[in-house]
Amino acid sequence: MAEGHDQGASVRIAPRRRSATGVEAITSSLSKNLAEIGLTDTVKALSVLNQTNGYDCPGCAWPERKHRHVVEFCESGAKAVADEADHSRCDAAFFARHSVADLAGQDDYWLGQRGRLTEPMWKAPGDTHYRPIPWDTANALISETLRELTFPDEAIFYTSGRTSNEAAFTYQLMARAFGTNNLPDCSNMCHEPTSVALQEAIGIGKGSVTFEDFDATDLVLVVGQNPGTNHPRMLTTLEEVKRRGAHIVAVNPLPEAGLLRFKNPQRVRGLLGRGTSLADLHLAVRLGGDQALFRWLTRRVINEGRVDEAFVQQHTDGFAALVAGLSQDPDDLAAEIGVPSEQLEQLWTLVRSSPRIIVCWAMGITQHRDAVATIRDMVNFVLVTGNIGRPGAGLSPIRGHSNVQGDRTMGVWDKPTVAFLNAVQQRFGFDPPRHHGLDAVKSQRAMLAGKASVIVSLGGNLARSLPDTAQAEEALRGCRLTVHISTKLNRSHLVPGATSILLPTLGRTDIDRQSGGEQFVTVEDSFGTVHRSAGMLQPPTSQVRSEVAILTAVAELLVPDCGVPWADYRADYALIRADIAAVVPGFDAFEKRVREPGGFLLSHPPRDRREFHTPSGRAQFSVETRHAPYHQANGLILQSIRSHDQFNTTIYGLKDRYRGISGGRRVLFANAEDIAALGYKPGDIVDMVNNQGGRRRVAEGFRLVAYDTPRNCAAAYYPETNVLIDIDDVSAASGTPSYKSVPILLEPSRTQ
Repeated sequence: MAEGHDQGASVRIAPRRRSATGVEAITSSLSKNLAEIGLTDTVKALSVLNQTNGYDCPGCAWPERKHRHVVEFCESGAKAVADEADHSRCDAAFFARHSVADLAGQDDYWLGQRGRLTEPMWKAPGDTHYRPIPWDTANALISETLRELTFPDEAIFYTSGRTSNEAAFTYQLMARAFGTNNLPDCSNMCHEPTSVALQEAIGIGKGSVTFEDFDATDLVLVVGQNPGTNHPRMLTTLEEVKRRGAHIVAVNPLPEAGLLRFKNPQRVRGLLGRGTSLADLHLAVRLGGDQALFRWLTRRVINEGRVDEAFVQQHTDGFAALVAGLSQDPDDLAAEIGVPSEQLEQLWTLVRSSPRIIVCWAMGITQHRDAVATIRDMVNFVLVTGNIGRPGAGLSPIRGHSNVQGDRTMGVWDKPTVAFLNAVQQRFGFDPPRHHGLDAVKSQRAMLAGKASVIVSLGGNLARSLPDTAQAEEALRGCRLTVHISTKLNRSHLVPGATSILLPTLGRTDIDRQSGGEQFVTVEDSFGTVHRSAGMLQPPTSQVRSEVAILTAVAELLVPDCGVPWADYRADYALIRADIAAVVPGFDAFEKRVREPGGFLLSHPPRDRREFHTPSGRAQFSVETRHAPYHQANGLILQSIRSHDQFNTTIYGLKDRYRGISGGRRVLFANAEDIAALGYKPGDIVDMVNNQGGRRRVAEGFRLVAYDTPRNCAAAYYPETNVLIDIDDVSAASGTPSYKSVPILLEPSRTQ
């Protein structure tokens, strides 16, 4: 049975929306902020959100322009601020009233509404409740338990993408000085395929566009992405693209309101008028059909003589092999894509008439078992048309967490480069481990096998974000010690190891006062711009510490003689930035450059100079194995999605107004013909079953909703559907779980 009261029977269904934002975005944002943080803090927080001298949104990684609006945030960002700055308190009295078992029976939305953590808490072996623990005692317990391990690799140091550059750099130093590269992060579960594919193809695992490219482009392909919910500020950029006369194509199994029509709440036309129609074309591809789509496009470019011959000859390798590998029948590819042939011809007309093309993508692409191959085929298309390293063109992965890209830049990675490790050794004097560590799923397997027994989570909610929820919880409960550095209560805190410690940390909105004065941190957005972030709200209590303060206090006890000045780092974050400048390429004069308005843009050789740091010094075409889209006989293929009222595993409310859902989250969107063919009708309550790997996994109590989606393709919200994910069903090249391609069968619900 699912936790709490959020069952499919409580769901209310209305027609889906055909436009996004508008007046409702304003009222929804303000009502949540006023309810949770009050008028005064709402004004303080929102007036400087994403401003040059303010703080970075704790939500997505969409960048800010140099010339910013007075209101430089979206509905999702405003909700993220209200959630983080919540005036409710999850204090010692709260934990005294509620046992761990009691809390575990509540749903995720209820847990998230309990407010900010206020002081360190711990649960000793045999305890039924969390209780207070002094900071010094908690730090000593953590460091002593780590030192008692037989091998450093028995410890795992996980990181959320909301962690600042300063905290991420400090964290990886502590882990490596301790002796392990077990540094999984949320990238492993989202954009890792992007990093792998781009690194191999163009020599850097980051996108190649900036805002200036959107100002000059002729065509934007938005693939496997729902900006209306996940990156709403992107809609303003797309609106500007359309106002210039350029074109937009949406490639997504579901019709998302934000790409149909955008009602910009900062324009009279958006508030009172019909808004702006964004997508010129919506291609409702089958789940897994994106690879075939880009192979079809690349084949068409080659066959119709529209290859950028000069770019291919001067800057690429492997073109002849690519041509030979694209010999498939175009009708077969079209069948795999799953859209009408006339729509493919409309797409080709737009591509053929667009000299400058940007390809954007998000987790609708990356969370498939064939994600790396799909992205490489996307890169093939961009390379064959010469759409990289020139204005208005390029590759644009859109990251989720606000600093997930920065964490990787700072060295939070289980597979660090030799150059990075050498730079660490040269700067600090200790020799970091050279073997690869564990990514997120490998960490889960190690905990299940008893090969890892301590996990420190710097943010995040692993019990909800890891695949196969039952096994994720088993893995955490099997640990000797679980440590969570968090702002608020979440599900993972209620799946404790033998000993569990909760350490309350500052949020992005909080003032960070240290002995050296008020501090700021830095983040890196999806375009590679590094900028500062400084909170302005009072912390919940004096017991709440910054991530840097928490980490350095533990590190002083754990690895005191490694050459890192932990206490100095804690007092003055400028000293961390000085060491980052010495270790991380591109951060020279870090302190000076980040203090400039808007920060600075990191170098990107393919974008800046058409220079490719691959082994051959040239961009690499690749011949990828052709994979047909997924199919489940007598069932469906499921993709997990966000509702409009959530950010990753954080649930802000029970309303997905764009899809017409309210009152609950346990819904299964499916094609009406599939619902009938499987013997059900809309409104029925069903259980979803996945039998991969010989294990029966069940997600109970989902209400069937007829929706515009291709046949055999379905969708439901995560993290409720993570219970279905097989931990062995991952992208072979990146280890990312296949959250977007889950074979399921339907059964009448056992909850009814």
